[in-house]
Amino acid sequence: MTSDRSARPSQRDVARLAGVSRTTVSFVVNEVTDVAIPEATRAKVWAAVAQLGFRPNELARGLRSRRSGVLGLVTDAIATTPYAVGIISGAQEAATRHGRTLLIVDTDGVGESMLDTAATMIRWQAEGLLLATDHHRELTLDGDLGGLPPTVLVNCADAQRRLPAVVPDERQGGRLATATLIEAGHRRVGLVNGPPDYPASAGRLAGWRDAHAAAGLTVDERLVRVGDWWQESGYARAADLLDLPDPPTALFCANDWMAMGAYDLLRERGLRVPDDVAVIGFDNREEIAAHLRPALSTVALPYREMGRYAVDRLVAGDPAPGVTALACPLVPRASV
Repeated sequence: MTSDRSARPSQRDVARLAGVSRTTVSFVVNEVTDVAIPEATRAKVWAAVAQLGFRPNELARGLRSRRSGVLGLVTDAIATTPYAVGIISGAQEAATRHGRTLLIVDTDGVGESMLDTAATMIRWQAEGLLLATDHHRELTLDGDLGGLPPTVLVNCADAQRRLPAVVPDERQGGRLATATLIEAGHRRVGLVNGPPDYPASAGRLAGWRDAHAAAGLTVDERLVRVGDWWQESGYARAADLLDLPDPPTALFCANDWMAMGAYDLLRERGLRVPDDVAVIGFDNREEIAAHLRPALSTVALPYREMGRYAVDRLVAGDPAPGVTALACPLVPRASV
């Protein structure tokens, strides 16, 4: 009995049907461009390929042509993070559109550095690399980057700006969140921000200031409090703001966890959202924002868009150094 594998057409079968040499078939199907083969001959080979249903050995072809069709994505925990996994989804979507295979390795935040793990991708003949982090931060990439294939950082940037990067536009997002509250009629908007050493905190604070200036409102720095991203600090810092002699009528919480803490405080004090105090969050953690009552208006991080953008840049052969910031959209619900 003949197996399916032995019955699979070979380059020799294609050559016989097309009336050319096996070497010519190899040059054509492997897309070798520096060999002079008439277009008519190439057309005959491709016609024979289609007729026989011949499928080239993709791995062997990649080794010969140095174009494997593989893109490597190295992450440090986003594969198990429900919201940041959108980076993988966007990258996979773009890779499929470009006819590429996405190979994913998640370091889970431990063990080898991202660059060490990237070396594994090089052994797999990856044409390009994406290095992605679970939250927006600055990386220190030690060592020589010269041996890397084209590489794009996602949701992070290297301190020396040696590699291209795509990140959220934190400042635009902070401006949008604050402007949404101002446009709803609020003139005193408190900010419960994250720790100052995070790019997200710096950007969202700058956006809060921008929105006040654009509306012709005084920037009152007493309306800014610093939390630690978690619910308890949102509760405590919202209490600080509401205890001011002239408290804010709206709160911009720099992430949805802290917004949830602010909700707890307002409920304890008998204040209604948004009738007494409006609240807006950031990140669009749907397991939080969509299930608070009333549902939390928030600004989303463009995870999927960043994944798509990075793959598009790699495939276009445009990995020049520089940081690109993608807009963070508003997700309106019922808290403003």
